[in-house]
Amino acid sequence: MKRLLAAFVALGVLAVVAVGGWFAAGWYGSSEVEEETAFIVPSGSSLTSVAKKLQEEGHIVSSDGFLLRAKVLGGSDPIKAGEFLLPKGASPSKILDTFQHGDVIRRFVTIPEGTPSVIVHDILMAEDLLVGEIPVPEEGSVLPESYDFERGEERIAVLARMRRAMDETLAELWPQRSQNTVVSSPEEAVVLASIVEKETGVPEERRMVAGLYSNRVRQGIMLQADPTIIYPITRGRPLGRRIRQSEIQAINDYNTYSMVGLPRGPITNPGRASIEAVLNPADTDAIYMVADGSGGHEFNTTLQGHNEAVERWFALRRERGEM
Repeated sequence: MKRLLAAFVALGVLAVVAVGGWFAAGWYGSSEVEEETAFIVPSGSSLTSVAKKLQEEGHIVSSDGFLLRAKVLGGSDPIKAGEFLLPKGASPSKILDTFQHGDVIRRFVTIPEGTPSVIVHDILMAEDLLVGEIPVPEEGSVLPESYDFERGEERIAVLARMRRAMDETLAELWPQRSQNTVVSSPEEAVVLASIVEKETGVPEERRMVAGLYSNRVRQGIMLQADPTIIYPITRGRPLGRRIRQSEIQAINDYNTYSMVGLPRGPITNPGRASIEAVLNPADTDAIYMVADGSGGHEFNTTLQGHNEAVERWFALRRERGEM
């Protein structure tokens, strides 16, 4: 009798161990995730609805089995909403832990230096993983940079980070300005930096261009920056044609061919490097510049030297068949 009882006890223990092993294996063993997969947990989802979604997408065998094991072995921490990356072969335990404690997938939207606000608006509205409407931001209010976001995030929240980044950059750089800068406020720095940004695509030239325009401001010479002619016409979008003489002569708050000093506001969103250039311009006497044919400019201190440089530029354009 004792032997029979012992046998039953042993069988019972073995059964418990076997069931426990099966139960644990179904939780800690590999799942049906065949390759690294992005999985979306919608906002407000319950674990039950997420388990059903996992089963429907073929990542687990049984939503009921997942829920039972999660209740016993998965802890009580709530799941988060967002887009998560499930590793290949992730166990149900790993899947739940990812939803509870993992990081959501961060995506990026890039605003190139010198992007006007109307294009910033276009870029954000074209990003279909963002939601919500936004106004066109004020010119010069956002810092061109790459910004991360998560699927379903509000566009207004991303735009707020762009604005905050500009504010923080100005707060950092303004105290570091040199005595040689011509601007008297962070706002003026953004205005002049926006012109520098549009006038040169050569990073090494930024401080030189800033120095040249600083000299013109000090000496009361019109800046005569072509991008300031175009901005009132297109608000930063490409003009798509040559500038007309009537536009050069137009009197408005931006055209620096018809006014002395800075325009009323920025003509684009300048990058950090252009702001730094304006706050720490090159020590130069140059007040003239013209394209040199290589993407950069030739700088001069005299009108005679400038006119000679212009002739060289025109000769090169004629040689290229551009005139």
